[in-house]
Amino acid sequence: MRSKTILLILATCFLTGCQSDSVKQPLKADVIVYGGTSSAITTAVQIKRMGKSVIVVSPDIHPGGLSSSGLGYTDTGNKEVIGGLAREFYQLLYQHYMIPESWNWQKQSEFGNKGQGTPAIDGEFRTMWLFEPHVAEAAFEKMITDNKITVYRNAWLDRETGVVKEEGKIVSIKTLNGMLFTGKIFIDASYEGDLMAAAGVSYHTGREGSSQYDEEWNGVQVGDFPVKHHDFDNLKISPYRNPKDPSSGLLPRISADPPGNRGDADKRLQAYCFRTCLTDHSDNRVPFMRPPGYDSTQYELLIRIYDAGWRGTFNKFDAIPNRKLDVNNHGPFSFDNIGMNYDFPDASYERRKEIIDEHITYQKGLLWFIANDPRVPAEVRNEMSGWGYSRDEFADNGYWPYNIYVREARRMIGDYVMTENDVLSKRDVTHSIGMGSYNLDSHNTQRYITPDGFVENEGDIQLPTPKPYMIDLGSILPKREECTNLLVSVCVSSSHIAFGSIRMEPVFMILGQSAGTVAAMALDKRKSIHELTYKEIRKKLLADGQVLEYNK
Repeated sequence: MRSKTILLILATCFLTGCQSDSVKQPLKADVIVYGGTSSAITTAVQIKRMGKSVIVVSPDIHPGGLSSSGLGYTDTGNKEVIGGLAREFYQLLYQHYMIPESWNWQKQSEFGNKGQGTPAIDGEFRTMWLFEPHVAEAAFEKMITDNKITVYRNAWLDRETGVVKEEGKIVSIKTLNGMLFTGKIFIDASYEGDLMAAAGVSYHTGREGSSQYDEEWNGVQVGDFPVKHHDFDNLKISPYRNPKDPSSGLLPRISADPPGNRGDADKRLQAYCFRTCLTDHSDNRVPFMRPPGYDSTQYELLIRIYDAGWRGTFNKFDAIPNRKLDVNNHGPFSFDNIGMNYDFPDASYERRKEIIDEHITYQKGLLWFIANDPRVPAEVRNEMSGWGYSRDEFADNGYWPYNIYVREARRMIGDYVMTENDVLSKRDVTHSIGMGSYNLDSHNTQRYITPDGFVENEGDIQLPTPKPYMIDLGSILPKREECTNLLVSVCVSSSHIAFGSIRMEPVFMILGQSAGTVAAMALDKRKSIHELTYKEIRKKLLADGQVLEYNK
């Protein structure tokens, strides 16, 4: 069972932090934050701590985005550059896991202390980097209640007529349930960038060509080169229903379209998935269920991969506390639903739901398939059968994560476009508002047929950064001529490949705090967000614990 501390936090939140959707009168605050992500929460906390009023308008019911929706095996990179409110969040997790009752399904000593480069439980900095979803959610709820932040939940932006602008400024936003919010500054902290787009700010979807920003790793990445992962790794697998007969048609989930040439621009997105939370503890395990619409033929390609000898299914079953896993994609055919999300960023809510539902059917079906189909190798099938959904996670959602992993959607074209040249430290960033350090990490974007008639994946790149890099202030600012009172803390101004590194949850929290700082400071000084000097912003960020440079 969850600790009394966690239950108390949740109970307090629902008494004080959740506002009724029935409120229809105009609601005002200095700053309106749109989104339910980890970035939205740190943004709001920073604004409130700087003495300004703030309202979070969240389409989600549960706060925290992917950090509380299954991504508990944190993609940190260099943990030393994670400061400010982001570090505070991980310290809240540490406090929870120092309570003996928090280890209800295993002992802390049984979990061990394996992290990514540094310990998972870092006693020196009192941080915890690997965690359960419900613990993360409770930490975000505590940040909301401790800072007395007003959050309106299940509040979806009216993307058609809900954003009113006058003279280059957003005046108000309206949600689908008729709620109206007015503010002096607005912040888009959503994964999709819906407020940014509805406000008429320029953005990009898909991959730019490598020549657009003088990059090497942007655009289509066909061919043989050393940073490619999660491909077929020289497995010669036929894409055809009858392996020797191209006229028999293609197996499911293989595109007949040409993949494009190296470096070409396209509209393809890196694949989405759900970060499922599984357990093998019999008292907490819910067996996999055959989903409605299940179709075993969707996984025929996987059978051929198994028949060719591949056995990497469990290589990204990463341990988090209490005998649970954060399950991620791995290998040539896995939980990433390749090629099924291209229209997601600009799609209507109805179409997005169709895409999400298809992803749910695919991923639940894949778990069922591996655990039950007799054609799956016995050792793989038996191991998968020992896992199941965690009964104490996402219980109000059928034990399934609340959020799909939107690895990228829209990306603003703002005052400064972050590119791989910044991430790889080939170009100087002069106005740092935070740092990133994770790999250039793009998941696959398509599954295609090679010239010699075999199936291959394309788009996955895992290229280490040489050192932590600075993220420019201009990447969260729209162009002045497009909007003068909007900041964007998630769908930042970045190329596709640079966003592959920036898009990590700790970085989103860092950028959320910085966006909140800029907003509150602009109000204090009676300036627009574009008129503030970097010197004054930098001073405040450093005072509040942000790490802006790293010289070790």
